[in-house]
Amino acid sequence: MAFEFKLPDLGEGLTEGEIVQWLVKEGVSIEEGQVFVKVETDKAVLEIPSPRKGVILRIGPAEGQTVQVGQVILVIGEEGEKPEPAAKPEEAEERPSVGVVGVLEEAPEETEIKEKGAPAEAMPSPPAGGTGVLAMPAVRKVARELKLDLTTVKGSGPGGRITKEDVEKASEKKQEKSPGEAAVKAARKYDMYGYVERIPLRGMRKTIARAMVRSKYTAPHVTAMDEADVTRLVALREREKERASAKGIHLTYLPFVIKAVVAGLEDHPYVNATLDDENEEIILKKYFNIGVAVDTEDGLMVPVVKNAKEKSILQLADELTKLSEKARSRTIDLADLKGEGSTAPPSSIIPRWPF
Repeated sequence: MAFEFKLPDLGEGLTEGEIVQWLVKEGVSIEEGQVFVKVETDKAVLEIPSPRKGVILRIGPAEGQTVQVGQVILVIGEEGEKPEPAAKPEEAEERPSVGVVGVLEEAPEETEIKEKGAPAEAMPSPPAGGTGVLAMPAVRKVARELKLDLTTVKGSGPGGRITKEDVEKASEKKQEKSPGEAAVKAARKYDMYGYVERIPLRGMRKTIARAMVRSKYTAPHVTAMDEADVTRLVALREREKERASAKGIHLTYLPFVIKAVVAGLEDHPYVNATLDDENEEIILKKYFNIGVAVDTEDGLMVPVVKNAKEKSILQLADELTKLSEKARSRTIDLADLKGEGSTAPPSSIIPRWPF
């Protein structure tokens, strides 16, 4: 029997992903555990393995398409088996509503009510102060087919009910405006200074944009500059570079900076804190997770070094090198991008440290 593989839960807060690359084709065999697709979330590019052995009967969304968690993306079956045709959206809409008490009958059509001689007063009226739309199921179906927003249609039926004729007239008016609208969209390929290129905002770029906006409301924007004599630090790093290199570790100044930050947070615990608005509490973090921005081709990613206080300078240097390499190749684990505290500010305000 054919098995429909649905996009699994990709992590806390992630509800969708973009198909980056299919690693299999329809009609070929696949082994259990074999990676068959790469999916990009707003955090990283994930490789998804097959849960079972079989033959690829159907590949769903194309590369570059965004899919939701729970959406079927692959169908696996036995040799010689044929997949069932994918259900069309309109077919799904025709299925009767089923609840815990059984099948729910749909409201009768307006024509049925008129034939039965029901008075206009018996017709339901829009809820007071609400934004509900009065329209029969058949009318809503026509609106969906015509891709028409019913909230923009004025009903001429009893009690402001929208009829099929109202929908058809509104659709005709919309089509009459379409040529002009298309011209406006075409003109948007350039502005008053010259031609422009429009790139969809999605994936990591979309996350960075949200973080930048959120940071304006949740993080104080303060800049402080001080000068320090780090002559002894430079000498210490030069002395320890050879010992670190012998262990395959690239020692930079960043591990020393992290240690200094941790020491400062211990002396000033309210800096390592967050505000719980709902419970009106200040949450003081007793751990030290340090977020470090890594400059990648797709923008800044923020791997998080866990429990930085408990790690040595060389351990921090080794972990930072591995995390930065994984971030740039987009193979980093989602767990390495979580667990940040107040010591991991939004990506829009993190400096680009050298590695």
